[in-house]
Amino acid sequence: MSHPITIQIPDAVFDSLQQRAKQLGKTPEVVAAECIELSVVPPEEDPLLKWAGAIDSGPGDAAERHDYYIGEALAKEMRGETDE
Repeated sequence: MSHPITIQIPDAVFDSLQQRAKQLGKTPEVVAAECIELSVVPPEEDPLLKWAGAIDSGPGDAAERHDYYIGEALAKEMRGETDE
């Protein structure tokens, strides 16, 4: 079952939506509905969640300290050091 919904969006957002829909060969309405659907799927239903933590992706604080890690890597590179 589906339900119609009417929303107001700025011209710039609609233009981007229309452009993306054209790239995908879909209507703006279909793309908008898919975006909304993806944004409200509870995480426990996400089929990729079972793979969370399956690989070592490096430091756990990279999002917060990315500048530090980039700086450290650049400093090592400038000193001619390698991680091997």
